[in-house]
Amino acid sequence: MGMAPEACVGIGWRQPHYETLLARRPALGFIEVHSENFFADGGLTLAVLDAGRAAYDVSLHGVGLALGSAAGLDERHLAQLARLVERVQPRWVSDHACFARVGSGLHAADLLPIPFNDESLALMVRHVEQVQQRLRRPVLVENISAYAGWAGDTLAEPEFFNLLTQRSGCGLLLDVNNLFVNARNDGLAPGAAAREAMRWVDAIRPGSVGEIHVAGHAEQTDGLVIDDHGSRVRDEVWQVYEHAIRRFGPTPTLIEWDTAVPELDVLLDEAGRARAAVC
Repeated sequence: MGMAPEACVGIGWRQPHYETLLARRPALGFIEVHSENFFADGGLTLAVLDAGRAAYDVSLHGVGLALGSAAGLDERHLAQLARLVERVQPRWVSDHACFARVGSGLHAADLLPIPFNDESLALMVRHVEQVQQRLRRPVLVENISAYAGWAGDTLAEPEFFNLLTQRSGCGLLLDVNNLFVNARNDGLAPGAAAREAMRWVDAIRPGSVGEIHVAGHAEQTDGLVIDDHGSRVRDEVWQVYEHAIRRFGPTPTLIEWDTAVPELDVLLDEAGRARAAVC
């Protein structure tokens, strides 16, 4: 049985749409916010989030846990996240398979790629388990767009995520735009990049994907493709998304749009396209 249409698809709730969304209350399954934007104790931002939570299920999507950092997790960051989770009781909590912390307190403020090998896997499993124990719930871990890699990887990326989800009990937040961006930056033309992304999807074990992200990207004049979340989703990315839905079944889906944020109706139009595929 498929999901109810109104439960299938959400949008990223960003500051330009705080008031408009609450005034219009469009039919959405959930809204997603960036966790770190709401770490402050009290104030207007938390009041806004409380109002959003009263209208919709909320997904907390983080960018700062740095789960793959050999320096370990930031206890203060984790404590702030735990307080927010307790307050909001979100539908999902997620972050990225990346590193950012180096040494004592140095944070790169970016999602940097991790090696895909047994040592990195063990580190990720340990950190994911630590987060899940603190939050008392499973989390979702997202595959990233990477603009560099590590020599000597011993695990294919899908295999890495299969082992991570099996060993830690977390779920995969599958970002199909990131798959396409990475394939394009490996030198593949759009059609070939979509097919490569579909092969990645086919290598993921069913039952491990808890949410899917779709987004737009930018192609620079030098050929580099940037995951900027600043435009409509490309047709080839929709093809990868539809392939993922056929493989995994109806899966909660988020429309990400973080730069050059358009009118709310543009986001809702993109959400309607996702809903047509997933429901």
